[in-house]
Amino acid sequence: MSGRGDRIKAYSIAVEVFGRDASFDPQTDPIVRIEAGHLRRSLERYYLTSGLLDPIVITIPKGGYVPAFTCRETVAEIEAIPPSTGEGAGDNASAAAAWHRPTWLIVILAALLGGFGVLAWDLGSKAGIAPIGPKIPRVLVEPFEDLTNSTTSASIATGLSQEIVAQLSKFRDIVVVESRDNTATPPRFALNGSVNLSTETFRLRVRLTSRKDGSVLWAHSYDGGLKVGDVQDAQDDIARNVATSLAQTYGVIYQADAIAAPPRAPEDWAAYSCTLSYYAYRASLDPKARPMVRDCLQKAVERFPNYATAWALLSQTYADEIRFVYPFEPTEPSVPIERALAAARRATELDPLNVRALQAEMFALYLGGEIESALATGKHALQLNPNDTELIGEYGYRLALSGNWAEGCQLVAEARDRNPGPFAYYETGLALCAYFAGDYSKAVAWIKKTPLTSNALYHVIAAAIFGEAGLEEEASREADWLKLYAGAFVRNAEREAALRLADPQDVDKILASLRKAGLEIPTGTAAAN
Repeated sequence: MSGRGDRIKAYSIAVEVFGRDASFDPQTDPIVRIEAGHLRRSLERYYLTSGLLDPIVITIPKGGYVPAFTCRETVAEIEAIPPSTGEGAGDNASAAAAWHRPTWLIVILAALLGGFGVLAWDLGSKAGIAPIGPKIPRVLVEPFEDLTNSTTSASIATGLSQEIVAQLSKFRDIVVVESRDNTATPPRFALNGSVNLSTETFRLRVRLTSRKDGSVLWAHSYDGGLKVGDVQDAQDDIARNVATSLAQTYGVIYQADAIAAPPRAPEDWAAYSCTLSYYAYRASLDPKARPMVRDCLQKAVERFPNYATAWALLSQTYADEIRFVYPFEPTEPSVPIERALAAARRATELDPLNVRALQAEMFALYLGGEIESALATGKHALQLNPNDTELIGEYGYRLALSGNWAEGCQLVAEARDRNPGPFAYYETGLALCAYFAGDYSKAVAWIKKTPLTSNALYHVIAAAIFGEAGLEEEASREADWLKLYAGAFVRNAEREAALRLADPQDVDKILASLRKAGLEIPTGTAAAN
């Protein structure tokens, strides 16, 4: 553009693109700001879908209207880099380089071409090019109705629907389609709503319905301000809230599908149901359920080898055999951590943007002793989808156990507040957080809320807390349970603690507390094993 980027301002765009007259005032007319937000969301959605492999990325940095070109790694280069080489591994920003800046109309054209790219992908699916896959949920996002019939309300309605599509698309366990798409597989859910303006605010009423019977599964209302600068922020907040409520683990869509499995389910539904069964197991961590869930996921990836989420959850069942210590299957050989890592990396190869795959890789790396790589992988996953509460909690847990208790525990608390379940898992984590903060009364209160009585680690944490708090009767009860059902864990407590806690001082603290609870903890077993 030869230094003419300073001409791309709100006034010139309003006059030359949107036909406003010379009296245009950007402080009272937010049309340019709103439409720039729409364009940013359209570009983001495109690069999350059919533009995933594009070597050039177009962005509109916030705070201005001058577009920028950046180049990113090719597919071969991305696959050649190990996913856990360090903080921010896989981040496109690491390869960013400035390019010439196009005019506003060129960027609009690029966004339109992005729409044609999505259409071409869908036409390829109709033609049978795309392989048959599991029956994961498809959500139709319909244009929101403009009840005020003004330019501003129409822009807000369009912007909200586009932002919600962009945020929903970050959840890789669902497929988002828009009303203009004529997909071969009909969506099971529809999201629609309406926008109404008052003098100073707008209100969005939105609902999710089942397209099978029209039943309303979820409905909510959101308000936002109309002042310049408020609209885009409100759209962002509302879209994140809607996406999290619907698509997170244990969210509205999960709950609807968990009770909707048809009798004699076909293979595509059965494979998807295996992922639902994993989350049901995760809610209770019942060790008796884990082998069935693992076998189901193994069959799912055999039938659909490109099902990234199933590979990720299979990896986590392998990791659970290590991190949750199951003495209930003494004849079953232990699964090496390499198997969990291999399954996780298979998932990330299939879908580099799948945060469940990255979460599984984080688990496997952490249990394998690669703490820094594990945390870098978790951080990268959180950057991809900061609204995934399952990931927020698990990444927070790894941060806390690595010794960063303040930041990690804050994330665990956030996950519990935003996720409808499983509370017991997060409450156990918060009990541990309070314990390491020295607040034993709070730790006791949290652990008494978490009746994960079939999980050995629950009893370890409870015994340490009660022992440190001086509650002899409760501590003795937990110690007796561990001696009876988890004797191998007690005999190798130092090694098991070191496997989970990265700071040697934290290891020493919890071992001392277990001794206060009445357990005879051998010393010097960590190095020997």
